[in-house]
Amino acid sequence: MQNKDYTLVNYCHPDCTPMLNIMRLPEAEAFRLAARFAKKHPDTTAFGRFADFDNYYSLRKRQDEFLFKHFLELGGKPEETHPLSFVVEGSDYLREWFGNGVETRLPLSDVASEHISFTVGDSGSTMERQGFVEVLTKEQFFRQLERYGGDLQALLQAAGRGYVEAQLWCDKYLK
Repeated sequence: MQNKDYTLVNYCHPDCTPMLNIMRLPEAEAFRLAARFAKKHPDTTAFGRFADFDNYYSLRKRQDEFLFKHFLELGGKPEETHPLSFVVEGSDYLREWFGNGVETRLPLSDVASEHISFTVGDSGSTMERQGFVEVLTKEQFFRQLERYGGDLQALLQAAGRGYVEAQLWCDKYLK
């Protein structure tokens, strides 16, 4: 199964800079930036979460801490405390959600297992609904795919999810 080279896709709104994570900014700066985006784009889906940034920030911080902790427990070696989010093989839904902006693509085969984790479905919304999300290593992700004959769509359909999210914990692959 690992012979197929999957593509990781990150979506970025046209008004943003690709490959940045608002959670990596100092807190005061993150709040200023979120307020600016929420005011400038009141009807844009990608910035709706910034309209109530107090709640979003604390929720996102807890989610990233959860993902980080579980990735470490699985043997991951994150170099960042807040990952960059990608989607395995892309998502039409997310492309539109981010205003059909910039797409950054990486071959999954280029990323070392110790620097990437996966969740079947959106990690944040799953945690909001269930209070937890299953974090997978690269090898565990491939084993799940193998159960569905390597068919990503079959895995997603069985899980009732729209995409597989990948959390990239090291920025060196972006250069």
